[in-house]
Amino acid sequence: MTLYSCCLILLLFTWNTAAYGPNQRAQKKGDIILGGLFPIHFGVAAKDQDLKSRPESVECIRYNFRGFRWLQAMIFAIEEINSSPTLLPNMTLGYRIFDTCNTVSKALEATLSFVAQNKIDSLNLDEFCNCSEHIPSTIAVVGATGSGISTAVANLLGLFYIPQVSYASSSRLLSNKNQFKSFLRTIPNDEHQATAMADIIEYFRWNWVGTIAADDDYGRPGIEKFREEAEERDICIDFSELISQYSDEEEIQQVVEVIQNSTARVIVVFSSGPDLEPLIKEIVRRNITGKIWLASEAWASSSLIAMPEFFRVIGSTIGFALKAGQIPGFREFLQKVHPKKSTNNGFAKEFWEETFNCYLPDGSKNSPASTSFHKGHEEGLGAGNGTAAFRPPCTGDENITSVETPYLDYTHLRISYNVYLAVYSIAHALQDIYTCTPGKGLFTNGSCADIKKVEAWQVLKHLRHLNFTNNMGEQVDFDEFGDLVGNYSIINWHLSPEDGSVVFEEVGHYNVYAKKGERLFINENKILWSGFSKEVPFSNCSRDCLPGTRKGIIEGEPTCCFECVDCPDGEYSDETDASACDKCPEDYWSNENHTSCIPKQIEFLSWTEPFGIALTLFAVLGIFLTSFVLGVFTKFRNTPIVKATNRELSYLLLFSLLCCFSSSLFFIGEPQNWTCRLRQPAFGISFVLCISCILVKTNRVLLVFEAKIPTSLHRKWWGLNLQFLLVFLCTFVQIVICVIWLYTAPPSSYRNHELEDEIIFITCHEGSLMALGFLIGYTCLLAAICFFFAFKSRKLPENFNEAKFITFSMLIFFIVWISFIPAYASTYGKFVSAVEVIAILAASFGLLACIFFNKVYIILFKPSRNTIEEVRCSTAAHAFKVAARATLRRSNVSRKRSNSLGGSTGSTPSSSISSKSNHEDPFPLPASAERQRQQQRGCKQKVSFGSGTVTLSLSFEEPQKNAMANRNAKRRNSLEAQNSDDSLMRHRALLPLQ
Repeated sequence: MTLYSCCLILLLFTWNTAAYGPNQRAQKKGDIILGGLFPIHFGVAAKDQDLKSRPESVECIRYNFRGFRWLQAMIFAIEEINSSPTLLPNMTLGYRIFDTCNTVSKALEATLSFVAQNKIDSLNLDEFCNCSEHIPSTIAVVGATGSGISTAVANLLGLFYIPQVSYASSSRLLSNKNQFKSFLRTIPNDEHQATAMADIIEYFRWNWVGTIAADDDYGRPGIEKFREEAEERDICIDFSELISQYSDEEEIQQVVEVIQNSTARVIVVFSSGPDLEPLIKEIVRRNITGKIWLASEAWASSSLIAMPEFFRVIGSTIGFALKAGQIPGFREFLQKVHPKKSTNNGFAKEFWEETFNCYLPDGSKNSPASTSFHKGHEEGLGAGNGTAAFRPPCTGDENITSVETPYLDYTHLRISYNVYLAVYSIAHALQDIYTCTPGKGLFTNGSCADIKKVEAWQVLKHLRHLNFTNNMGEQVDFDEFGDLVGNYSIINWHLSPEDGSVVFEEVGHYNVYAKKGERLFINENKILWSGFSKEVPFSNCSRDCLPGTRKGIIEGEPTCCFECVDCPDGEYSDETDASACDKCPEDYWSNENHTSCIPKQIEFLSWTEPFGIALTLFAVLGIFLTSFVLGVFTKFRNTPIVKATNRELSYLLLFSLLCCFSSSLFFIGEPQNWTCRLRQPAFGISFVLCISCILVKTNRVLLVFEAKIPTSLHRKWWGLNLQFLLVFLCTFVQIVICVIWLYTAPPSSYRNHELEDEIIFITCHEGSLMALGFLIGYTCLLAAICFFFAFKSRKLPENFNEAKFITFSMLIFFIVWISFIPAYASTYGKFVSAVEVIAILAASFGLLACIFFNKVYIILFKPSRNTIEEVRCSTAAHAFKVAARATLRRSNVSRKRSNSLGGSTGSTPSSSISSKSNHEDPFPLPASAERQRQQQRGCKQKVSFGSGTVTLSLSFEEPQKNAMANRNAKRRNSLEAQNSDDSLMRHRALLPLQ
């Protein structure tokens, strides 16, 4: 039974290996065997398996020169290790390398060979079977290329913990150690490449792209990672398509239609060369140009795509390439390949035939007919019609260096170096096993594996803990996911001016070790767009929004499709494609184009602006006129007019007017805290002092004229001290209001941003509007009282009768300040101060003009009226008017009584006043003589009543003859009557007060 089992297993193994045959593998014996999986062909021939006969293995087609070079890199590394005296001495590495034909089925077929051999070894059949041709187990596998193929292989090898070190599979799915336990790789994870692609698009300010991915485990995860990165950078994807080298023509046509109709110019492609080739051919056939292709490393340097006849379509390709390495002696090794010399390499014969387009006559598998079959499916490398006539026989003396193929393109060894590094990684893991010291090993109790009986899982353990320095001086160690972190070179496709071939110009690099934002470097001067242009193409859904605008969302469109909206006032954008406008700082405002912020215009009632200059000139004029009046009153202080107007109070009144005019100047200029706190109290106190003086003066005259015969008590009561005391008390109330205001809510300078957006109004914040109301209200109250007394005094003697002018001044005052309230409430900014200045000046000019201009006119231009006689004559006339009115009132009362008793109605009113009714002097004197006579003898006044005119005559002499003048006056005055004695004596008593 045991013998039967042994034979059965050998039969199975023989069938498994027979399908490949000696010439379909590269194999060499050794103490330790390494497996290899390489794409020697790009694909397999399509064959309909109708199952009418036993299914046969499909034929591989389209020779891959780069794949053969990668295989050679593995063989070169193994031979170099075997010849090394320090690395694995006394040990020989062998290999078994198979062609995957870039398909999963062929890769799994080869992998089963590795697994089957390991299972045979695990049965320990040597004691039952004499297996002289026994090959040791495969303890590690180098490969495969595509991520989809490696995924399938890794699932199978992982069941037996056979380590797999890939040199080109970059899918991020393979980093999942729960699913792919034995997978490692010497190529960076695609996650970094997808991030780098998004960084490049962001660098060139593109935001409207299309994506194409291979429909496998390489393309789908890669493009999905790119979408995630694009979303973070606000990059929109117009279309997303999946492709495969086995897609039918209709599917390819649909994808091409999408590309042709898309407005996106940048196309991101995560695919291998074979999967992308059918699509590119159709695009070339339709001559779809103007697209920028962003290539993943799997096809960025693919010989299938980088062909001169495709360049007009894909000449703007920017791609990623792995960091190139150096393999000393590899160039010479590649040149030594020969079918007769490479006895262990079953692929060398087909390589020779494909390189020189000939056939080697010996061998059934590579007969001319077979070779012709291969060539019939090879495009771009010659074709056959099924007969040997199209290929001459090979001589064997052909020079490999005379033919240009990708095989000898060793200028940038990227994948080849990764293969080289993968082999050395396994060798260093074996070296660690070879040099392991018992007690310090990685296994149970620090034990070590036996290098002569080493198993695959033991090698996998050491690979996970590997750490060595490669031939370029770089540290090599796999991370927890079995990945090596590496950098990328960024290449741009150029057309060689020498031979017209496509060359890969390095234009930048991507350093995954750098911090974010500093990883990408691009030299734009080296980039040629479409093979000749230096101008960066435009690939945006919408045109850039210029500074001063922002992106506005268009409903139903992706976020990258937008309209440009002008920034609102007060906001700006200083960059293109701003998502939002930034608000200007509080003291700044946007300029006309909304591209920056400029300081807001500062406005206040300035000294230099025309309005401020005009108000200042009016204030200075008021000060000048007031000073002039004060000077006139001071110079003519002893004249009767000045004395009659209460000289001391007039001085104080003029001083207060000076203060009123001066207080208006505090409202002009940039408001400061001290000016804000000074201007309203100065204005309020000045006006109250002014109104108080007018009030006291008017009230004093009125009370004296309405009182009975003045006594010494009256003179004492209405003395100068009391007048000043009353003025002080009235002003003190205003001072108290101001002090309380300044203590509780002091005004301050205020920068108002709310009235107008682009202007800052520097104004005074009054602190308390109630306090301002009290200040103005108290002033108006005093003015109202003053108006009342002035109105009552309107019939006093002309020289005393300031009441008429005071009444006018108070009316002006009320009109000004009543108008001020709505004007103050409705204006803003600097005009608030202007309104108050105008009100102050108008009220001050009204008081000055109404009270003083008439007197100044008399003093300066009518000196004849500025005499004591004129003043006393006016006073006496007023006395007789009052007495006559009193007499008439009494006469009327008596007549009414007589009428009621039945008396005569024809009698005329009797009076003790002698009169000349309606009689004139028969001999009138000339006017000048009459005035001289009156000045010498006194004055005559006519007092008119309803029934006639009374003429009174008074004469005055020098003050030293006052007694005699009084007695003469009494004798000449025949108008004294009993009923008017008291009134006459009261007004005569005022004369000494003047």
